[in-house]
Amino acid sequence: MILELLSAGLVISACLAIFLDEAVYSVVALAGTFFLTSMLYALSGSIFAAVFQFAVGAGTLAILFLSGEMLSETPVKVPQKTLLSLVAVGVLLSLPAVFLSISDQATIFSGITFEEALWDLRAIDVVLQGFVIMTVALGIVIILHEKRKGGK
Repeated sequence: MILELLSAGLVISACLAIFLDEAVYSVVALAGTFFLTSMLYALSGSIFAAVFQFAVGAGTLAILFLSGEMLSETPVKVPQKTLLSLVAVGVLLSLPAVFLSISDQATIFSGITFEEALWDLRAIDVVLQGFVIMTVALGIVIILHEKRKGGK
């Protein structure tokens, strides 16, 4: 039940991180996403992946927060109706994680447990996270370069 609740919180915080307009609120929601992902790894028995996720998340958040503050012009007030609709979408998206438990069906498909898959296939996760972070960093560099070049 704990894994399902963490999964629901993960989906809700990811939806908030993507769709919130204010940079600070979006970064806080992304921090929740990284923390819940780290907790999911830790509770599934993959401590190395949890520590790596937490460390990468902390560095990514620092960069995104600084660049978000540098690039944002004026704070935008988020209407409560929009916030509630985002939480509702996150809850709807997380319903399969709550009702279709992965812990009961851990060894049906490949003969290995979920914990073993997290540990044995962590290289794929590391490479994909590195690719995402590199893409975000390059995008920030390009935006800052264009902003400096344009004199804005």
